[in-house]
Amino acid sequence: MKKKLALFPNEDILTQEIQSWTGFADALREEDRELFLHMLEQCYRYVESINSKGEYYSTESLLMSLVFVQHKIINWLINNVNFNQQEWR
Repeated sequence: MKKKLALFPNEDILTQEIQSWTGFADALREEDRELFLHMLEQCYRYVESINSKGEYYSTESLLMSLVFVQHKIINWLINNVNFNQQEWR
C-alpha cells in the first residue's frame, strides 16, 4: 500500500484507520488485496471530511466515504451506459 505522508501523522485519522486494516488486507489473496488497498486509497479524496469527524468515528467515516465512492460510480454508470432505464426503476 502506498503510504500517504502527513505533516502530523498522529493527527491523520484516515491514515491511522487505513493502517488498522492491514491485517485484513494481508489475509486476502494477492489480487483481492490489491483491489482492497486501492479501494482504501480512494478514501483520501475525502480526507478532510474524515479527519473532521474525529477519531471516535474513524471507521464509520471510512465506510461512508467508500459507500459514497460506490454511489458516484453507480450514478455515472446509470447516466453513461446505454441501457433501458425503465428496467432499473
